[in-house]
Amino acid sequence: MKIALIGATGQVGSRLLAEALQRGHQVSAIARRAAALAPRAGLTPIALDVADTGKLTAALAGHDVAIVSVKYSVVDASPILKAIEQADVQRVLVVGGAGSLQVAPGVDLVDTPTFHDAYKGEALAAREILRQLRAGSPLDWTLVSPSALLVPGERTGKFRIGGNDLLVDANGASSISIEDLAVALIDELETPRHSRQRFTVGY
Repeated sequence: MKIALIGATGQVGSRLLAEALQRGHQVSAIARRAAALAPRAGLTPIALDVADTGKLTAALAGHDVAIVSVKYSVVDASPILKAIEQADVQRVLVVGGAGSLQVAPGVDLVDTPTFHDAYKGEALAAREILRQLRAGSPLDWTLVSPSALLVPGERTGKFRIGGNDLLVDANGASSISIEDLAVALIDELETPRHSRQRFTVGY
């Protein structure tokens, strides 16, 4: 599959890149510092600023699917989604945040009193992207929300899939490694199960 990966040099994006290449996909890695990526089979680095919608649209043309993995408090994802639409890429997978997951009926994690202020701006921006997609995007979209704790770790391939509720283990912890998040997203890319939906992944 021909994938355009936006944000390929970030913490999550770099794991998505590795997972997709490992499975034999052709990946256009789009990021400002894409030229610094080590050469690998199937990899085409495209160095550009995603805020340049014209250049991004041109770079996206001809791909089967786009993956968006950016920091939403810094990068406005709305023009990125518009560029994907204008490039006639029909399908998009978006890495969202845990803050929009529900911890009780009608209560999002980001709105709880214990949610850390340092992460609130990013969580609110990521929730807004989910709301935009749900409001009626013409794209065939899927958004994945990680568990509350998302850190580099082991690729186990063993995790649970959920919907809109925060996943917690028997001890009340909510976590997933970045590597296993990448597995879950590329699994969804290869075998779509959540068209126009959000899903979550956790241990």
